[in-house]
Amino acid sequence: MRYLTNVIGLGLIVVAVSACGAQNQAAEPAAGPASGTLSTAPQSPSAPPSSSPAPAPGNQPGSQPGVPGAPRQEVPEGSTKLPDKQLDATALPADYPREVYTSNGGTILNIRGQEGGCGHATAEAAQQDGDRVTVNLTELKGQTGQMCTMDIRHPVISVALAGPLGERTVVLKQMR
Repeated sequence: MRYLTNVIGLGLIVVAVSACGAQNQAAEPAAGPASGTLSTAPQSPSAPPSSSPAPAPGNQPGSQPGVPGAPRQEVPEGSTKLPDKQLDATALPADYPREVYTSNGGTILNIRGQEGGCGHATAEAAQQDGDRVTVNLTELKGQTGQMCTMDIRHPVISVALAGPLGERTVVLKQMR
């Protein structure tokens, strides 16, 4: 009988914590573009998959594919994979994704990032010159004292360039 009471009490705690977490996620505003930098929003693991996800800001119906907006799990339609010879990812850890796509006439880079738990992947075009575009990839950590999952996600982050990429090299760097 004492065991049953403990199990019921534990179940009530789990339900309460889950409800509090869902309220916090719904209350947080989605991050938007600011000077070529975009960040990801947490994905709800309890949301059922749908065949057509709701459009995110900047990705409304009728907008151009690959235009910066909320991060997504898939590369936008119409994107072109960047040739390996134009990608310098030597500064990234060995297990970091190395996928870069261009869209919108080469003015948008769609980069596969990495984030986990309460972290949110961001990307910023830190330097753009005649030979190369340097993109800093960062994972912003969540609030302290917050329970976080121990998963790794690889969202696609869009970064706007000042002009078309052309033949320039994309240099990816992970910032801490």
